[in-house]
Amino acid sequence: MKSLKEPWKVYSPATGEQIYAMHGTDNSQVEEMVQVARSAFTRWSSFTVEERLPYFSSLRNILLKEMGQTVDVISGDAGKVPLDALVADIMPVLDFIRTIEKDAVKNLARQKVKTPILFLGKKSYIEYMPRGVVLVISPWNYPFQLSMVPILSALIAGNSVIAKPSEVTPYVGKYMEELFSKAGFPEGVVQFAHGGKELGQSLVSSKPDYIFFTGSVAAGRKIAAQAAGDLIPVTLELGGKDPMIVCHDANLARAAKGAVWGAFTNSGQVCMSVERLYVDQKVHTSFVEAVCREVNAITQGATKEDDIGSMTYPHQIEIVREHVLDALSKGAILQTGKHPDEWEENSMFLEPMVLTSVNASMKIMNEETFGPVLPIIPFNDETDAVAMANDSMYGLNASVWSADITRAEALASQLVSGAVIINDVIISVANHHLPFGGVKNSGVGRYHGENGWRMFCHEKSVMSDRGKKDSEIQWYPYGGKYTNFVGLLQSYFGDRKKWGSFLRHYLTLLKKSK
Repeated sequence: MKSLKEPWKVYSPATGEQIYAMHGTDNSQVEEMVQVARSAFTRWSSFTVEERLPYFSSLRNILLKEMGQTVDVISGDAGKVPLDALVADIMPVLDFIRTIEKDAVKNLARQKVKTPILFLGKKSYIEYMPRGVVLVISPWNYPFQLSMVPILSALIAGNSVIAKPSEVTPYVGKYMEELFSKAGFPEGVVQFAHGGKELGQSLVSSKPDYIFFTGSVAAGRKIAAQAAGDLIPVTLELGGKDPMIVCHDANLARAAKGAVWGAFTNSGQVCMSVERLYVDQKVHTSFVEAVCREVNAITQGATKEDDIGSMTYPHQIEIVREHVLDALSKGAILQTGKHPDEWEENSMFLEPMVLTSVNASMKIMNEETFGPVLPIIPFNDETDAVAMANDSMYGLNASVWSADITRAEALASQLVSGAVIINDVIISVANHHLPFGGVKNSGVGRYHGENGWRMFCHEKSVMSDRGKKDSEIQWYPYGGKYTNFVGLLQSYFGDRKKWGSFLRHYLTLLKKSK
């Protein structure tokens, strides 16, 4: 489909260099894209899961062959260091494709379920029907992984897909489009629309059959409101303000390293970043010192040897600035990094910042910062820690650190969160056998896991009878059946089943139904 827009120059946030020039998608093209998707769906949905799998295997092999180029595209467009692109963007996608190849046939197959004995002679099962055209709107922080996994989930279930990658990282979007073309997916089965908010609004208004959105709470609310008017189901993967609880008996060296990686990987631009760190006051001072030592050893840059890259989106720097200045004005202490007044003008690099003496009145403790800032707060006891961790409008992920796994699991059970990790951070999203999603303002719905693929399907319930009998016991006429039905229910649903009585009443009802 030919673009109507002028070439779009793409610059690397880390180097400032132009890395690509591409064409965007005009709003006037949306209707045609939907028509193409609906036509492609008719054929693609008729394929069996086994017939779809070779396309996924082809995509996996292309990714393996072009791994270096894929790393360069992601790190160049998003400003992240190459290892982050490799481990956090590409590796989960490869692992997910492997999971599809191993489990999709079984998980999307007809599922037999139990049939109550009151329906003797019948069988029951569930079939999974693809929904139709799925719209996937994805973010800029992990532009490859957070696009590819929902796209692939929808495709293996038999849907056609229209994907709108973030306009902040458009080169990754264009590159994904080329990958699907190289893998030989049938024309129209997966299409990419490149553009900003207006294009996204047009796509939502085009009445797709399902919408999968990953992004901000504000945008998610707008999409949900618009979709509700058309009764379009949605999944919303939104923000987080994830807490980390460090008990006094934790391996503090490991916890400090985990906190620093969990807070600063991808420059803190992770919905599951450690954004609130609660530490037992018995070890608070020594733990803060350990964290600061780890932070001071970090290197920043854009090479394979660096730890942290640049920020991706200039607007996000202003949000980080606002949060840090607010905290400092209310008494917070900056332990590492530079004061915002000292930040280099026009630079996309922010040094990792550790804040202490923070309190609940500060924006840094309530709003999603999405940048390299780590506030650390002491707690008196574990009840206090759980209460502070749960005191948030978000509930995406959390972590608990303790040498006592029983204690850690008990604390994890009390946290109001979509996921909890014990003695580690973030990694639950990379386990494709676990459902992923949040509670409260962190989102609606789950993906990953068996139900993550089935979410892109209609569940069709089927009950089957061989049709040999002329009638059923609950059919007309009702005359003379009431007493036998009472006996049937009493014999079956009582504390002790009375099978002889049950069978006698059932056979009597069967005779009366002829």
